[in-house]
Amino acid sequence: MATVTNKTQVQAYLQFNGRTEEALAFYAKALGAETVMMMRFSDNPEACGEGSPAPEKVMHACFKVGETEVFATDGGCNSGAQSSGFQGFSLSLSLPDGAAAERAYQALSEGGKPEMPMTKTFFASHFGLVRDKFGVNWMILVPN
Repeated sequence: MATVTNKTQVQAYLQFNGRTEEALAFYAKALGAETVMMMRFSDNPEACGEGSPAPEKVMHACFKVGETEVFATDGGCNSGAQSSGFQGFSLSLSLPDGAAAERAYQALSEGGKPEMPMTKTFFASHFGLVRDKFGVNWMILVPN
């Protein structure tokens, strides 16, 4: 059985199927995200096999939203895979106040689809759900 230590981390790794650079620019504008590093397939010191993405596509990137790091890739660049969007999870974005939550909600909704308007709940002064233009589900909240 594996031992989990205090240095163990779980990080989201988003696959944008050829749109990673666009996504990084969008999250920088919408959330103030900072791209920490980006490596293209052409930077890979080992030869990629047949069917690899174009050399200019992003092999691996890391961006920060606040203190959280998220990984991203163009991966296999399967055009059909993105059409159904990301399923089975959401990224939760906790913000310090209602104004920041409203700004993030509006910014992430640009080109996307609001799923639940910002509202007050028993666990948050502001809570809303949005699917951004890349199909990533976001839960935006200001915890009580």
